[in-house]
Amino acid sequence: MKIKTKLRLGFGFLFIIVLSFGLIALFFLNELSDKSKVILKDNYKSLKYVSAMRNIADENNFPLPEEKAKIFEQNLKNEGQNITENGERIAYQKLAFAYQKLQKTANAIELKDMRSSLQNIEEVNMKAIYDKNEMANATSSRANLYISIAAMVGFLILFTFIVNFPGFVANPLAEFSQAIKQISKKNYKQRLHFNNHDEFTELADSFNGMVVKLNEWENSNISKIKSEKSRIEAIIAQMQDAIIGLNEKDEVLFLNHLAAKLMNLDEEKIIGQNVTELMKKNELLKRIIKPETEDKTLKIYADEKESYFLLENREIIIPNYETPEDKTLFESSKSAGSVFVLKNITQFKELDEAKTNFIATVSHELKTPLASIKMSLKLLNDERIGNMNEEQIQLLTHIKEDCDRLLKITGELLDLSQVETGNLKLTFAIAKPEDIVNYAIDAVKFQAEQKSIKLELNCDSNLPNVNADIQKTAWVLVNFLSNALRYSSEKSTVKIDVFQKDKFIQFSVQDFGKGIDEKYQKRLFERYFQVPTDGQNKSGSGLGLAISKDFIEAEDGKIWVISAIGEGSKFCFTLPVV
Repeated sequence: MKIKTKLRLGFGFLFIIVLSFGLIALFFLNELSDKSKVILKDNYKSLKYVSAMRNIADENNFPLPEEKAKIFEQNLKNEGQNITENGERIAYQKLAFAYQKLQKTANAIELKDMRSSLQNIEEVNMKAIYDKNEMANATSSRANLYISIAAMVGFLILFTFIVNFPGFVANPLAEFSQAIKQISKKNYKQRLHFNNHDEFTELADSFNGMVVKLNEWENSNISKIKSEKSRIEAIIAQMQDAIIGLNEKDEVLFLNHLAAKLMNLDEEKIIGQNVTELMKKNELLKRIIKPETEDKTLKIYADEKESYFLLENREIIIPNYETPEDKTLFESSKSAGSVFVLKNITQFKELDEAKTNFIATVSHELKTPLASIKMSLKLLNDERIGNMNEEQIQLLTHIKEDCDRLLKITGELLDLSQVETGNLKLTFAIAKPEDIVNYAIDAVKFQAEQKSIKLELNCDSNLPNVNADIQKTAWVLVNFLSNALRYSSEKSTVKIDVFQKDKFIQFSVQDFGKGIDEKYQKRLFERYFQVPTDGQNKSGSGLGLAISKDFIEAEDGKIWVISAIGEGSKFCFTLPVV
């Protein structure tokens, strides 16, 4: 039977119960009404007629006057037509007979008979009223009893219906709700069984089929997941890098043997523990999870020597399905934890230090013979020694340019080795920005005059002082200006701007050459990187801008470039005001 049919039958049954109760109450009320009407209709009239005749008899003498006689006779006639009780007719006949005699001859005996007849009629009707009132009371009591019984039966039926009928719909829904909760907990053994042959039965069959499919899917995936988990654990354990993983609650999810060894931890005991508590007891773990500096390189004593590790941190992001208050399902992402990897870069660090030491040694050793060569070139150019022909002068000029270029490269390599070994020493002093700029312009003025390039200086007056290493800052400006002159055409202009911006002094050098392609701009400040040229301009070592970046950042400044093909380039850096 369908649910709709059952609902119709249930509410139809309720309607019949209510209708039956109303009909029973209506029947007894009508019966009671009829009893009351009989009392008022018959006996009340007889008492009224008797009362009128007694009043006339009491107030007048017999024979009665004509007017009073008519009234008496009319009431007597009405009484004769309203005889309803046993014994009332005999009393009426005696009354009529006594009245006729009194009208003929006034006799005390006849008057007494008449009064006795009036009293008999009155007593008969009073008794009838009393009896009918008792009958009405009995009927009322019976009606109350039957109505109460009907009301009680109806109440019990309705109460039973109210208690049980909603459960017909609510109980299957509650079972469905409980079953769905069990499914959400991956309890795929849950089943529903209904034998009512209605929509709930069909829905339960569909639900059971769905659970069977889910169970099959889960069983097929569990083995795969376990296999993948074992394989991932094996890979993590055999990796040469130290790895530690945390879940979203900052609990240790996994760590391999190398990580446990570096941090002196028992990998089996700390799984599942909160990393915040572990950090209180392990300083190295604290440096890994919450590093105090931005330097990702950690120096750790391992393998009986100082080793270097590169720290990498990756946050694990997974899809997140949530149902907010408006019950609208939406997709977003959330963090499932973090993975920290320590890559052993000791070998590369040692090679890098060897390279730096080699470059510093070679550069230092080259500087002395280069200076000697330069001194010899200067002596050869002295006319006191003797005159040279034009070809000899040209050869000496080329040798001098190459010597200057090698000296510059060796100087840059020495500066670079200082930066890489952490031995960069800055001599800070309070200086005026215009003094630094003028020093740099004087250093490249001769180079600019050779190409007829105009150096245009725009420097705000009364600029605040800066706290910087004057020599190295001027070196950066000289490097900017040298590059600008190198890539500028003859008789062009190079602009130097110096102005205050917020709490910084900004220096910029702008040329109007070919410009730099956008794909090279991000790598300009990398070591040994050189922008590809067309062969017309001699390329440097690729270290000048990298060293400039190190110098400026060591002075708490920033350095950048703005360039576009065909519009030239603008190199800028800022230094904080005093």
